[in-house]
Amino acid sequence: MPEPLLEVAGVSKSFWGIQALADVDLNVYPGEIHAITGENGAGKSTLMKIIAGGEAPDQGSIRFSGRAIAMIHQELLPFPDLSVSENIFMGRELCRRIPGWIDRGRRDCEARELLSDVGVSIDPRSRMGDLTVAEQQSVEIAKALARCADLVIMDEPTSALSDRESEALFRIITGLKQRGAAILYISHRMQEVLRLADTVTVMRDGRRVGTCPASDLNEPLLIEMMVGRALNPASKRKSTPGETVLEVRDLGRPPHFEGVSFSLHRGEILGLSGLMGAGRSDVASAIFGLTPATRGTILLNGRPVLVRSPAAALAHGIAMVTEDRKEFGFIPDMSVKENVTLSSLARFGWGPFIRSDVEATVAEQQMQRFNMRAAGRDQPVKFLSGGNQQKVAIARALLADPEILILDEPTRGIDVAAKTEIYSIITDLARAGKAILLISSEMNEILSLSDRIIVMREGVAVAELVPDTTSPEEILRYAIPS
Repeated sequence: MPEPLLEVAGVSKSFWGIQALADVDLNVYPGEIHAITGENGAGKSTLMKIIAGGEAPDQGSIRFSGRAIAMIHQELLPFPDLSVSENIFMGRELCRRIPGWIDRGRRDCEARELLSDVGVSIDPRSRMGDLTVAEQQSVEIAKALARCADLVIMDEPTSALSDRESEALFRIITGLKQRGAAILYISHRMQEVLRLADTVTVMRDGRRVGTCPASDLNEPLLIEMMVGRALNPASKRKSTPGETVLEVRDLGRPPHFEGVSFSLHRGEILGLSGLMGAGRSDVASAIFGLTPATRGTILLNGRPVLVRSPAAALAHGIAMVTEDRKEFGFIPDMSVKENVTLSSLARFGWGPFIRSDVEATVAEQQMQRFNMRAAGRDQPVKFLSGGNQQKVAIARALLADPEILILDEPTRGIDVAAKTEIYSIITDLARAGKAILLISSEMNEILSLSDRIIVMREGVAVAELVPDTTSPEEILRYAIPS
């Protein structure tokens, strides 16, 4: 048996009086893919931050015998005003022979090769802040590869990637393993865990509840270990969509998308599918007024409207949960209560004042509805797990009681139990007559929830499919550029 590359012994950590980790032990070996699973708030990300040096444990020890550790965070940490290549080589700049002179040509060339290895075509000179979340995720993966680390920590690395981009990542992970590197892989996608991992450690409520070979597990057993009970799968919804609520005609914002037309009906879930960069999120952002379209028409209940800002969208009964929760989904330093009620403050107003007692009651109700794990309604959102932050964003959108709800990657970074809850919420909203535009990179999610599917490719809507009569293969055939 080889010596462990990483040894974690008796590590504990608490925040805000909540025990995030309690006496956790973990061994990771060279050339091993070691998956860490558990519900939101189980302590996975906290443990990874401690291993990577981003947090100090309250007690316990860590021994690492390698040279470098690279971590791909669930919440991306880019330098938005720098180029892609500058982000990739931040802290290890490539210099010319003259001291202090950066070799930009070599840096861009090596960045382009790394991005190609990841399976994406991104100009290394592009401004990082202009990329989509999925593209930024790919850059972070390339950055980790550039460090040639002995241990690579991947916290939900495929959460913003489509199936095709995920396959490219899996090939990279296999290559890292063959090179002798160890990978700590956090994911809520059980199929990924069982497919990739050699070893699986399950965490619950800050404790390690078990470590075993992946070959000894199946999906139901793994889920039961994570949540402490079996989960009943959601049944396929039978829908009877009503009249048209939203219609877009020849909508465009070149070069991101153009000529997009579709309708959305009351009580319908319309899925928007496609590869990274296909324009799905750009279309949603235009409808919500985050980045307005430059051409085309948006009609609500048959009447043309101008939506030039999120405030205008909310006034028209359109709410959105964006794919980038850190940028647009919440205000990190504000409390759970303040974030949940932020878009609906008029409901709690008394003249120029906010009725804090009513606001607090509603926030508590939303926390219970979404099973948020927090120290209380006054805890800053930045201290919540990624999945609980996502629940805050969804709760805020629904509290506005919109007629149309746009959900862009609504279960990104959310565990299987929370996914089941959110799927039920989405289908219940549709039954109640809400019109829902759903964007997801998870093929099973799109197929199981949608009534119709619009497939986008290179900024154009190329197909409309019915889930009962299509397949993942057919969707990919339309989505992949010829």
